[in-house]
Amino acid sequence: MEGDRMEAGNQKENIHVEVHVKSHSTAKRSEVGTHVLALLNRHSMVFGNYKWTEFDEDLLRKNVESVTIADTEKRPIDLKSCSVSLHIFTLNDDGPSTVSLEEEEELSAANHWLLPAAEFHGIWESLVYESGVKTQLLDYVSTTIYFSDKNVDSNLISWNRVVLLHGPPGTGKTSLCKALAQKLSIRLSSRYSYGQFVEINSHSLFSKWFSESGKLVTKMFQKIQQLIDDKDALVFVLIDEVESLTAARNACQAGTEPSDAIRVVNSVLTQLDQIKRHSNVVILTTSNVTEKIDLAFVDRADIKQYIGPPSEKGIYNIYLSCLEELMKCQIIYPRQQLFAMVELETMGFTKSVLFEHSLTLRNIALKSKGLSGRALRKLPFLAHALFVKTPTVTLERFLEAMDQAVDKQREEKANLVNGV
Repeated sequence: MEGDRMEAGNQKENIHVEVHVKSHSTAKRSEVGTHVLALLNRHSMVFGNYKWTEFDEDLLRKNVESVTIADTEKRPIDLKSCSVSLHIFTLNDDGPSTVSLEEEEELSAANHWLLPAAEFHGIWESLVYESGVKTQLLDYVSTTIYFSDKNVDSNLISWNRVVLLHGPPGTGKTSLCKALAQKLSIRLSSRYSYGQFVEINSHSLFSKWFSESGKLVTKMFQKIQQLIDDKDALVFVLIDEVESLTAARNACQAGTEPSDAIRVVNSVLTQLDQIKRHSNVVILTTSNVTEKIDLAFVDRADIKQYIGPPSEKGIYNIYLSCLEELMKCQIIYPRQQLFAMVELETMGFTKSVLFEHSLTLRNIALKSKGLSGRALRKLPFLAHALFVKTPTVTLERFLEAMDQAVDKQREEKANLVNGV
């Protein structure tokens, strides 16, 4: 289930190292792996989430984009006392293809990506959640695959391969589904040759398909079944806004939709029940309106994870990653140090010249509570567009612009609520 391993010492901690190989590379993976292990052996102590992007060694420089100590806290790690799992991967540069069912109508039923996809690269790292949500989701799917590999009798121990992420709009649920699929296609690259990601167009399902009495739903799942039949592929099926299943069923029971609507809903549920029997499929679903989800569907979900608005700490970390990127691109110049929230907490948020900019950013984060993750990621762009208007800017001036942009966002949000 894991990649190549380097065992050292007796401690159990396992560190995941992701090796992003350049798309034009012709080097054998085993050769790359050997050189990466040699690189790690030259560094006994590293920090969690550390990334190498420049290499002294010729083979790594020619063939590897990056080597990352992934999904660990930012703390010192003694590589000599860990077991290391290597995950070597190349990104697929092709964009999404459309899954069409009826050529004459060109009905777009779903979008389809090969994983790991260049389009999904970096999403996992950009999403900031509290309480280990991402790790729990990774562990859930890993256990799903492991139980299947061990032929655990699913009649005795039940699991459905269905994940439901629910919560308000703009909290990154769809992005998290894509990032989770990407991460698992990398993590399980020694178990599966590649990943497949199918995003079903829910709105298309429930606006155009009633007249076909669920036949087109069956056709779509037959196409998904063809992907699943390749046992070298790990297949992810995403149904966004799954509450639309319930809306269709309720409308039918209220007599406002034709009886075909209920057949569409039942067809989807039946097809999900059929494909989840396969060991190489995971069904990912999202909902913005939790109370409206069909109970028949909720019962099928193994994990029902609430994804809420970011906390103060989450907002600070989102802003911190944005500012680091702008400093890397030299839009904010010169580079100045910003401290992590944990470092500010350790110092008791003491005012000092050293922490001045970081404390200003914390105040902006406090003021930003209530904004969605989507709005937070957009805010540095708006700050530059509306209040900076120069090619480069100092960190101090940019923080002032961000503060103004937050005020403007809150004002616009209030106007929307009040109908101004």
